[in-house]
Amino acid sequence: QVQLVESGGGLVQPGGSLRLSCAASGFTFSSYGMSWYRQAPGKERELVASIGSSGLNTNTVKGRFTISRDNVKNTVYLQMNTLKPEDTAVYYCQAYGPNEYWGQGTQVTVSS
Repeated sequence: QVQLVESGGGLVQPGGSLRLSCAASGFTFSSYGMSWYRQAPGKERELVASIGSSGLNTNTVKGRFTISRDNVKNTVYLQMNTLKPEDTAVYYCQAYGPNEYWGQGTQVTVSS
């Protein structure tokens, strides 16, 4: 079955970095664009970054973040630098293409 499993979240101090990973299985990963979204408590889910199926087209809403993908490992990454408390949220990966799939999310907490 289709699975998107996020990992790499946790507690980090302001100014720190985290690298999120999302491992995909059960569908043809290289045929799908991938995105990272986040949802903070009491707020709507928002797009953080997206990347085309070949990895050539990227869109990053947050300039401190970088999205990348490995079509051999079927994994998409989100490198987050200079983290701020307002980056605290549950981060979700999404596959978009012939269908749409979502992961369960990983918690990122930025706090001293």
